Amino acid sequence: MLVHEVKLYGSQTQYGLLDEAIRTAQLVRNKALRLWMDLKGTSKANMSALCALLAKEFEWAAKLNSMARQAAAEEQGSLRQRAQSDVAS
Repeated sequence: MLVHEVKLYGSQTQYGLLDEAIRTAQLVRNKALRLWMDLKGTSKANMSALCALLAKEFEWAAKLNSMARQAAAEEQGSLRQRAQSDVAS
């Protein structure tokens, strides 16, 4: 897992918006994990469709731009592939 550590200096409003974006990305990632668990043959196209559906379903998820939603879903996909390769070896 890649971890970036930074120091941020901002207002409480900015920190609140950052927390909201993080929570939204976590929701997308968790929904992608649930989709993968339910449908074993999940592809990137399914993840992309899930991102679009989440943006329509949740107003606050639509605030996170499409690239960020897609990156969260694809991150889940790469973690899934890594877990599968670890189990196979």
